[in-house]
Amino acid sequence: MAQKLRWGVLGCARIAVTRVIPAILNSQRGELVAVASRGEEKARETAGRLGIPKAYGSYEALLEDSDIDAVYIPLPNHLHREWTIRAARAGKHVLCEKPLALTAAEAEEMVRVCADAGVHLAEAFMYRHHPRIARIRQILASGEIGELRAIRGVFTFNRPEDKGNVRFVADYGGGSIYDVGCYPISASRWITGREPVAVTAHAFFSPEHDNVDMAASGLVEYEGGVALTFFCGMWAEPQQTLEIIGSRGMIQVPVAFVSGPDDAGFRVVTDGRERFEPAEGVDIYAAEADDFARVVFGETPPLFPPEDAVKNMRVLEAALRSAKERKRIEL
Repeated sequence: MAQKLRWGVLGCARIAVTRVIPAILNSQRGELVAVASRGEEKARETAGRLGIPKAYGSYEALLEDSDIDAVYIPLPNHLHREWTIRAARAGKHVLCEKPLALTAAEAEEMVRVCADAGVHLAEAFMYRHHPRIARIRQILASGEIGELRAIRGVFTFNRPEDKGNVRFVADYGGGSIYDVGCYPISASRWITGREPVAVTAHAFFSPEHDNVDMAASGLVEYEGGVALTFFCGMWAEPQQTLEIIGSRGMIQVPVAFVSGPDDAGFRVVTDGRERFEPAEGVDIYAAEADDFARVVFGETPPLFPPEDAVKNMRVLEAALRSAKERKRIEL
């Protein structure tokens, strides 16, 4: 029987309860040992409802549990640095929600501390663990759509009435660029295989939502005339699309980032002829957990090294600064 990674979860956030905890429970290489909350009652309720053996009323108590190998951190963005570092120093491997930190400098520190502690650190971009990503890479490498010309990405949802949402708190690292703009930006970096040279962004900062960017449009420039144009939003019609445009064709992914069992396929257009590429319907969160376990057990290198999160954070920082200062930011 394959070795299983023993997980603890720091916090009872919606993403943890509805997506990641069920995924770890259903994964091939993961075992869920404990969940922690700031209050023991909430931790016990969550553990009881989801069938988790242990519940802790503090994050510190969970980190002291020697039965736990790795932790998943779904806490608000401003807490990522602190609890990643504390987990690493407790000898736990860390899967941390995106964005990894509030700044690239914070992310660099997190990567360094985890390396010094000998633990694996990964940013929770679950979409990158879908098998279709390998297929898209293969099509790009084959030259079927010609030379890369442009990338378009959109990720939006519509929940402005949820005034208590931590995404709407500026000091917590709220805003659409950090929350969903990070997806098309990260995608453009692995598609090009390069780092951007400049970013320009324009945003709608909402006084009703602590003046965070509730929607933003941007241009991420790469060398060779290639660019990502993106739109992200938390107060806009829901959409999550990715288009990769070449000199001979394009790849269109209609459900690009949070796909389910029936909507993972995509279209390829070459010289005016279109075909549909079916893609296996998988639980991308379970795939993420299984890939994480394989890295921890030394069976495979990470799909994206921890340093990738630092590079993505530099672009996110630049996009938010550009939107606030209304100017192009060179990287």
